[in-house]
Amino acid sequence: MDKYYVKFILTNRLKFMLNFFMLIFLLIIARFFYIQILQHQYYETQANSNSIKLLPITPSRGMIFDRNGVILAENYLSYNLEINPKKITDLEGLVNQLNNVVFISSDDITKYKRILKDKEFSETIPIKSDLTIEEVAIFSANKYRFENIDLTEKLKRGYPLGALGSHFIGYINRINKNDLISLEKNNQLSNYRGTDHIGKSGVEYQYESKIHGKSGYKKIEVNATGNTITTLEKFPSVEGSNLYLTIDIEMQEIAEKAFANKRGALVAINVQNGEILTYVSMPNFDPNLFIDGINHHDWDRLNNSKDKPLLDRVINGLYPPGSTIKPFVAVAGLENQLRLPPYSINDPGYYSVNNSRPFRDWKRDGHGAVDIIKAIAVSCDTFFYGLAVELGIPKLNEALKTFGFGQKTGIDLPNEKSGLLADAQWKKERFNQKWYVGETAITGIGQGFTQVTPLQLALATARISSPNTPITPHLLLNSQQLQQGFNITSPLAISEKTIAWVKEGMENVTEDGGTAAFVGNNSKYKIAAKTGTAQLFGLKKGEVYNENLIDERLRDHALFIAYAPADQPKIAIAVIVENGGHGGSVAGPIAKKIFDYYLTSELKP
Repeated sequence: MDKYYVKFILTNRLKFMLNFFMLIFLLIIARFFYIQILQHQYYETQANSNSIKLLPITPSRGMIFDRNGVILAENYLSYNLEINPKKITDLEGLVNQLNNVVFISSDDITKYKRILKDKEFSETIPIKSDLTIEEVAIFSANKYRFENIDLTEKLKRGYPLGALGSHFIGYINRINKNDLISLEKNNQLSNYRGTDHIGKSGVEYQYESKIHGKSGYKKIEVNATGNTITTLEKFPSVEGSNLYLTIDIEMQEIAEKAFANKRGALVAINVQNGEILTYVSMPNFDPNLFIDGINHHDWDRLNNSKDKPLLDRVINGLYPPGSTIKPFVAVAGLENQLRLPPYSINDPGYYSVNNSRPFRDWKRDGHGAVDIIKAIAVSCDTFFYGLAVELGIPKLNEALKTFGFGQKTGIDLPNEKSGLLADAQWKKERFNQKWYVGETAITGIGQGFTQVTPLQLALATARISSPNTPITPHLLLNSQQLQQGFNITSPLAISEKTIAWVKEGMENVTEDGGTAAFVGNNSKYKIAAKTGTAQLFGLKKGEVYNENLIDERLRDHALFIAYAPADQPKIAIAVIVENGGHGGSVAGPIAKKIFDYYLTSELKP
């Protein structure tokens, strides 16, 4: 081929390629010019509209189990319709439109407005919660009609057993302004971004820091319409810790059913380690009502009820101990070398202080010859009137305090009350009155100003059963992780003879002649106990108590404390039945059902 012709061909191709690349380059320059100069304002606006957002990732709240793994508090998937109040100008119109797709009740609207009033963290508020699968499907098909309504799915708290154990489990509720103040004070505010709920009572409150978990977040880029462009970073949340409690929920259910419609409390405690096995406050309530804010009807029903279902009687109920205080008064006397066996008195059925009006024994004609062991077994008032007076209120209260009366037990629950051990100084400060010897006398039988909680009675009973074992009552099964501020118990500095005499008296309570003999009848194990009857008002001179003539809420409280087996104690129980009458006949059988479940297989499935 002619070399000039080849050169001509190559030169033309090279020129074509150069022209082509030049054209491409000019097009790029033109495009840059168009974007940078002609469309500068448009793209600057678009770029400014894009923004970076930090979205919190809410941790999954830890679950709560009983000691055997039964679920007490769980999380379930809930579908909700949520709106941003700032984007809604006509709520009524939106609801009317939405009603054609998913029904919105008046309760839904009320709940929305209540949440809106206290809204702090969340931008959106549910207009309807817990949609059914059918409602989810219907709304999803019509989502295009509701650009300002989001269908969300969240883990929601639930209490599958309802009211069972409600006082110790507690409940969660929406975060309010007071919660925010507390969170900020404890430097926890950032850990609750995106979280709507927080523990308000019971274990849910006490172990909030463990059960809540740790919030995560993701960094996203969004455009002007709020749609996500991309996820830039993601730090996952850390789930809250599951809690296992010392409670046996089967035993709890037996105890609650045993109360039937009665008001009162029961505590069962492991005497060797302080584990609370049963924690009953009756009546109870359904904690599910509180999760998203209780409605006015249910709140009025619970808050204004004469039966006070919201009162945790175990740690907040204050009661005169009645005759259940007598074993501890006996310890005080014996340790002060008073009325040591075989010392006895002749009980005429009353006790007089300086020839004043006599203090009557519950048995009008008296118990005859009574020593300290028999005095416990038959609950001789006359004996303990005199013993209390001989001791004097300072020594008596000092001894009672060693068993935990008059102070908090240290249980891992909030708002425990201390009870009351009254004395001359307290009365002077409270009423500006002097203390009388007669008030010391009635303190010896658990009347007067003395007030105790059911938990204090249970702990004191456990300490008598096992005086060398220091325990603190608790609900968390792993006691090494307890959140308590203190531990008040230590081995009791009491002589073996004193304990032996008092235990003998308590064992005789369930024997023939004792005040709870029928509780021990045909039992496979020996029970040591003390019955109690606490008067709510004083009788006039010569007046005889007749419960049939008295308003039900003014009748005596029935009390019963016990531990078993008597020779090798494992469990101690305290029972109070409000306005129940005699402790042995009313409260005793309730305790017996718990002993049977725990110590035998009679009630186990």
